[in-house]
Amino acid sequence: MSNTMIGALIGAILAVVALQFGFWGFVLVIVFGAIGALVAALSTGKIDRNALADVLTGRRSSR
Repeated sequence: MSNTMIGALIGAILAVVALQFGFWGFVLVIVFGAIGALVAALSTGKIDRNALADVLTGRRSSR
């Protein structure tokens, strides 16, 4: 499946959520989706936990 198709599918799902649950339901789905993506990236090793902790605590910049 191409990136365009995945983007279109995600957009359609978010449109249905927005119509069904309103604005705050839409925002909640986006927030939980972002949290899920972060957890998945951390568990697969695409994001280094130690580097992320350093950035969040101000020990190192994101550059």
